[in-house]
Amino acid sequence: MPSYTVTVATGSQWFAGTDDYIYITLVGTEGCSERTLLDKPLYNDFERGAVDSYDVTVGENLGEMELVKIEKKKYWVHDDWYCKYITVKTPSGDYVEFPCFRWLVDDKEVVLRDGKALLPKDDKTTLVKQHRHKELENRRKTYRWREWQPGIPMSIDANAHKELPRDIQFDSEKGVDFILNYSKAIENLCVNQFMHMFQSSWNDFADFERIFVRIKNTISEYVMQHWKEDFMFGYQYLNGCNPVMIQKCTKLPEKFPVTHDMVADSYTHTWTHHIHSQNLPNSTDPCTLQYLAAPICLLYNNSQSKILPLAIQLGQTPGKDNPIFLPSDGQYDWMLAKIWVRSSDFHIHQTVTHLLRTHLVSEVFGVAMFRQLPAVHPAYKLLLPHIRFTIAINTKAREQLICEFGIFDKANGTGGGGHVEMIQKAMRSLTFRSLCFPDAIKARGVDSPEDLPYYYYRDDGNRVWDVTKRSEIVGVVKINMCCAKSLSAGFPKSLKTREELTEYLTVIIFTASAHHAAVNFGQYDWCSWIPNAPPTMRKPPPRQKGVVDVKFIIQSLPDRGRSCWHLGAVWALSQFQENELFLGMYPDEHFIEKPVKVAMESFRKRLAEVSSVIKIRNEGKKLPYYYFSPDRIPNSVAV
Repeated sequence: MPSYTVTVATGSQWFAGTDDYIYITLVGTEGCSERTLLDKPLYNDFERGAVDSYDVTVGENLGEMELVKIEKKKYWVHDDWYCKYITVKTPSGDYVEFPCFRWLVDDKEVVLRDGKALLPKDDKTTLVKQHRHKELENRRKTYRWREWQPGIPMSIDANAHKELPRDIQFDSEKGVDFILNYSKAIENLCVNQFMHMFQSSWNDFADFERIFVRIKNTISEYVMQHWKEDFMFGYQYLNGCNPVMIQKCTKLPEKFPVTHDMVADSYTHTWTHHIHSQNLPNSTDPCTLQYLAAPICLLYNNSQSKILPLAIQLGQTPGKDNPIFLPSDGQYDWMLAKIWVRSSDFHIHQTVTHLLRTHLVSEVFGVAMFRQLPAVHPAYKLLLPHIRFTIAINTKAREQLICEFGIFDKANGTGGGGHVEMIQKAMRSLTFRSLCFPDAIKARGVDSPEDLPYYYYRDDGNRVWDVTKRSEIVGVVKINMCCAKSLSAGFPKSLKTREELTEYLTVIIFTASAHHAAVNFGQYDWCSWIPNAPPTMRKPPPRQKGVVDVKFIIQSLPDRGRSCWHLGAVWALSQFQENELFLGMYPDEHFIEKPVKVAMESFRKRLAEVSSVIKIRNEGKKLPYYYFSPDRIPNSVAV
């Protein structure tokens, strides 16, 4: 009687093994096997990290292998099991791979197709066509859309991390508990004695050093030493935490009446930085009034190609109570004006650049992928590593961080609903083309290295974009169509050419990996010195010049408690996940085709070349730029 050898690999993560009963059924074009219990006498099957083999005897040859059905039944108590893959050796000696990489929970069954990447047109039998249809039908019941807030990108329908499908949960929920992580960060930074001191002001700028942890040779210490200087203020709009706001100024807006006399002979190329609209400030703490501003800043290139601030207006409506601050003004007037711009930029960064344009956008792509693409689809295999834990981190954020009375309300001037309002307004400019990195750079008029040298965010970002877009994987797997739920205006409803598909997939991968890394992992570097990135301001913007002193500035900056929560947040958000997978690392082999594996190796090689270029460029620099270095880019949004 024909015998098939079945090899089963169990995951190596915590609690991946099981003591439950595991049954298998082999399905071929000529028939199927009996439902067979996989069990060896006097042997502990399916232990964590194990690879076990079993013989399945059948009455007659099953023909060409099509499907494998796995069932898990309770032994004593329900015991989740993570199956990596199953390999079937046929009587003729052929090996057929069935990638799984899923959790089996309760009395769940999973039906797997072999690992070849196939489009609907490639399905030859009724059985596999039905399998594709049923898988998507089940997925759409499991991965449901929900509107968390009006005017915000759709999200997964789950109120808490524990409600998510097991396959997309974190391996350990403790690893993404924001309250726990921020509290641990505050403790590790030795500032926990201040964390509950809300309403208690610091005494002077030097006092902020009491909560500032100096780590040798880091950017954060350099920021602390030079934050008052104009060159440091301007540099951050090129290579800081939020390098997406600066744009070429061809004509000053009427609402920003800078005169020639104000800036005579000061500039050649000019750039502007806009915070377009003001939101309601955080009012969740009745004991502390908090304030926001919507500043406009004019910058210029000096003869040493340094970007320097030229003029700052802290409101959108010109008038005598909304003065234009200049470098020639009093020391503290100019210092506070810059602080206000930095604080406003911090809010835009956290809420729009980081939360909306990487986290929330990637979740839309992720939910759409699960609903539209079966596991056998080549685009699913390609994108899955770049969706890893994204829906989980966003759900946890909605549960603890950005929810009503969440952590965000503790320290941020846009807490209490202002952050939601900011996202709603930012949705108006969220288009597909704005997610295409070269297009976004060009739209801001900052694409010329001659006009704007030392813009490492642009240069390194273009390198990683090009390497990702040039990947041969799309060509190898012969995808010709991909669908995803539209986010806003300009998102394609369908893709008709390979070029369109390549660009679309590049947007998804780049947004979730490279761009998230570029705007996330520098938060401690640039925001830990609180006067450089105040998360809230406790006095309103000055309405006239000559009334500001050091005491007024200190009283404007965050109190001790909010400072500590802010420091814990930027520290925690800047840390990589345990066992992080960086761009190009795909240990779960969803693709079995050799040409795809060759293409992936070529992709990794080109990424390594980019990392090498960036490393050489950074040698000896006091302010190295490494956020786009591929060896520091996680595959997905998971922090």
